Amino acid sequence: MTLSKAPGRVYVVATPIGNLDDLAPRACRVLAEEVALIACEDTRHTAKLCQRWEIRTARISLHSHNEAARLPQLLERLADGESIAVVSDAGTPLISDPGERLVRAAIAAGFEVVPIPGPSAVPSALV
Repeated sequence: MTLSKAPGRVYVVATPIGNLDDLAPRACRVLAEEVALIACEDTRHTAKLCQRWEIRTARISLHSHNEAARLPQLLERLADGESIAVVSDAGTPLISDPGERLVRAAIAAGFEVVPIPGPSAVPSALV
């Protein structure tokens, strides 16, 4: 009998709009422990957040200019059982930031998408 890997998840993680200390504890745990990769609007910006919270998870850029090209690689990682977090520079991804293509493709491929709210749950409900 062959056991198959569980499929990965896409976490849509809200990040602080101003103060880095506003990162929700659940968001910090997801970024540090539950994902293999953080897909960032700007890796340099997210590096500051990761440094503040000692998050050592690998990061990859995901923005309007490369999102379509990155989709096959990200979907392959999900199929291999890795989970991926999507973050924007500030706030909740997908409202006016990259990530929508990845989320739509992940849903179409049958992967679970999990919103991780920030200080306000309203943007998470919209996503």
